[in-house]
Amino acid sequence: MSITVTSEQKQTLLWLIAGALLVAMLVLLGPVLTPFVAAAILSYVLNPGVDWLAARRLPRVVAVLIMMSVLVLLLLALVLVVLPTLRSELPLLQDRLPNLLDKIDSVLRPWLHQFGVNIHLDSAGIKDMLAKKLATGSSEIGPAILASLKVGGTAVLGWIATLFLVPIVLFYLLMDWHALLERIAHTIPRRWVGQVTSMAQETDFLLAQYLRGQLLVMGLLALFYTTALTLAGFDAALPVGLITGLLVFIPYIGYGLGLLLAVVAAILQFEGGQGLGWVAIIYGLGQFIESFYLTPRLVGERIGLHPLTVIFALLAFGQLFGFVGILLALPASAILSVVFGHVRRHYLNSRFYNQT
Repeated sequence: MSITVTSEQKQTLLWLIAGALLVAMLVLLGPVLTPFVAAAILSYVLNPGVDWLAARRLPRVVAVLIMMSVLVLLLLALVLVVLPTLRSELPLLQDRLPNLLDKIDSVLRPWLHQFGVNIHLDSAGIKDMLAKKLATGSSEIGPAILASLKVGGTAVLGWIATLFLVPIVLFYLLMDWHALLERIAHTIPRRWVGQVTSMAQETDFLLAQYLRGQLLVMGLLALFYTTALTLAGFDAALPVGLITGLLVFIPYIGYGLGLLLAVVAAILQFEGGQGLGWVAIIYGLGQFIESFYLTPRLVGERIGLHPLTVIFALLAFGQLFGFVGILLALPASAILSVVFGHVRRHYLNSRFYNQT
């Protein structure tokens, strides 16, 4: 029995191998591609604004520069909200920390002693230890700094290169966005053009819904945390609430930073555990609302994902790709849901499934 392989089948196999090699190369070049991936994501977000400005008879280069300037101003505004809070609270925290440790020790040590656990938080000893560390001679600090630079120098240079490359790549991508999409469209086999175009349009719709949903979640959480902290009597309610809400698009990290700032504010402003109690209640309730209502309903439902799928996507992409995977979990899941939907329909219409 002989198997005849047609010329078309040979070409299909050849292109499949070439595609697999391309994917493998992209995986190996992952760190190098980071600024290009980041710029591509920002381009997708900013391009509608560029198109809107260009439709008002502005030169495209001017429209691109305007949108990039808006992005930079938003980032600077966020930094200017965070830095004054940190600058004012950290010195006060250093002064209040020994007293806080004494209070914790007075409450915690008797309770733990009942279970046979003897722990003593020596605030004076901790303060002296920190002072000694800060007063370490330059002969010891110098080699430590040099060793740190040797270990992390490559990573630091990589981050610096990324920060410089992202705006450059972003500018060129926004300038040539439609031309690049047209070139990509011309590489698609002609018999697949209709199906791929339909999938691309559906994916674009879902991603737009995702962005709107995520922005709505950020706004609602910023309002919730700011209002709740204000009602609890926090002086730093506005910056802390805004930071927590606006950084929620970074799962876990944004919430953790906001929680840390709220704990510091509670330590500095309130005596005893009243402030920490309010922080626990407000942030516990906020995390519950975000995880089990806002994100699954406003983001998950807008991209057609079940709440359990949203939770699994965050865990799975975080495990596979780390921090970047957590950021891209939901939009990547939206794209995969479109692909799987078309594959499922093709499978249900195939002879393999329908043949009895």
